[in-house]
Amino acid sequence: MSRRAPRFRAPLALALGAALTVPLVLAPPATAAAPYTVTPLKFTVRAGDRSCTVDADLYRPAGADRHHPAPAVLGTNGFGGSKADGSTDSIGKAFASRGYVSLVYSGLGFGRSGCLVSLDDPDIDGAAASQLVDFLAGERAADDGTTADFVTLDASGDPRVGMIGGSYGGAVQLATAAVDHRLDALVPMITWHDLAYSLAPNNAVGAPDVPGVFKWQWTNGFYLIGEGQPLLQPSLDPSRVNSLTCLHFVTEACRTVHTLNSGRYPADRTAELLAFARRVSPVSYLHRVRTPTLLVQGQADTLFNLNEAAATYRTLRAQGTPVKMIWQSWGHSGGHTGPGSGELDLAGGDLEASYVGRRVLAWFDRHLRRQTHTDTGPAFAYRRDWITDPDRAYAGADRLPGLTRTLYLSGDGRLVDRRSEVVPGTRRYTNWPVPTSHSESSLAGLLGLRDGPPRDTKGTHLAWTSAPLTRPLDVVGAPRATLRVHSPQAERTQDSTDAAGKLVLFAKVYDIAPDGTRTLVRRLVAPVRVPDVTRSFTVTLPGIVHRYETGHRLRFVIAASDDAYFGNQGTKPVTVVSEPGDTGVLRLPALTS
Repeated sequence: MSRRAPRFRAPLALALGAALTVPLVLAPPATAAAPYTVTPLKFTVRAGDRSCTVDADLYRPAGADRHHPAPAVLGTNGFGGSKADGSTDSIGKAFASRGYVSLVYSGLGFGRSGCLVSLDDPDIDGAAASQLVDFLAGERAADDGTTADFVTLDASGDPRVGMIGGSYGGAVQLATAAVDHRLDALVPMITWHDLAYSLAPNNAVGAPDVPGVFKWQWTNGFYLIGEGQPLLQPSLDPSRVNSLTCLHFVTEACRTVHTLNSGRYPADRTAELLAFARRVSPVSYLHRVRTPTLLVQGQADTLFNLNEAAATYRTLRAQGTPVKMIWQSWGHSGGHTGPGSGELDLAGGDLEASYVGRRVLAWFDRHLRRQTHTDTGPAFAYRRDWITDPDRAYAGADRLPGLTRTLYLSGDGRLVDRRSEVVPGTRRYTNWPVPTSHSESSLAGLLGLRDGPPRDTKGTHLAWTSAPLTRPLDVVGAPRATLRVHSPQAERTQDSTDAAGKLVLFAKVYDIAPDGTRTLVRRLVAPVRVPDVTRSFTVTLPGIVHRYETGHRLRFVIAASDDAYFGNQGTKPVTVVSEPGDTGVLRLPALTS
């Protein structure tokens, strides 16, 4: 790999809400684990405009010395975690037991590491991680004088090193690779592409400057975790304290959350919010990432959905960065399938027993051990939860599926296959002062709690339902809908300098069983702040991997509200007019079995 890129020193910045929701526990197999030693270390690093201490553990496999060096794996925790939790120290155990030098550390602002929480800003969190790469290169010592001369080098000062981690510990890998080109392999799991989309998504296509719909449950949950650090770590390092109004985050992160919670989005504050969230997100710096990257994203994830990984994948692939992507079952919203399912069981830690685990090991074998003939799998793979045989559950492809099936929104509430089948009709819904639709309680999956079923209140949503399927229909990817709605009240407020006056709606797809049972696929919805209510607009729904069985029906819904999000200001009735020459369209990335 080439020498590190120039360090980028920019003002402190972080977007909030990052999250480790699913602990990354990669424990060594129970059988024949290679011995290793563990040494606690401290590193004083410069991160943005502060100096602080990073708390780390070095796992050194037996036999690794200057005459027998080994490649290294670097890892850190998810949001709210530390090097001491099982989700992080097991990275060290898993890879040290397989012959890698492992260095795991508490991310900035967590555990016993100093500095503010900066949402994986490349110029802060990435710069700090780069200084740990210096240690693995033998270029610097830990604070107690410990040095590492037992890591494989590609050149003087250039160690052979990969990174792995989930969520907050996933984005930091891309942030580090953007400022340090010495990294040789990345495995970011269940992480984000653009925090502006993650925290306040606007799924309307072509509206990058229109603020989205605030995902208040997820965002405030993690904000409280960050601000509540003294409850978890008494006697905080002074470098972790900002001010009385923004305790432990960088100032821009607090301003972002406060603006989102205000429910008001004037143009100047909105532009600042979007600029900050994107500046600290991969969307703004992926053009600097050249490290081979294996993306792993969860299908059950309403925090960082599949669209985020797909956007990162497309960007890296278009610029020639080696990249592959896996859509596994579990994410921040649950989806764990249990032992024997072929899914990566992070709690059990047996990488060799799961499809994703074997793919991770192959990725590191290829790029860290330089076993050039190792097969690292297909460009894109996804888990099919309707297949019970774990050896067949994953399917592979050389690219993401395209939009192959078109359905039309008929005026009588049907989804039809041909435009000529559309029945002219006018249908109407309106929002109430309180939310009337429920998709999820966002933190329920993270906390292992039960959630009530999704629901939509009569009169506050519209639905279009297909005929029963005559054969199975597999949907793999992100559906798209093109809509035109009429709302005179929204027209009167949409040109206000406050974007909160624009119409908000929520699009989603259900699976309707023959007995009438409704399944909101992975509880995913597409929030939309309509850019211009006088024109048609296109919505990209969250990606799914789902089989509609024979006899089931597909239902497309637009709703006035969702209790996991902020909604409309004021009452805004909506009318949808359908006629054969001008009606809504739903397009699916469909694979017919």
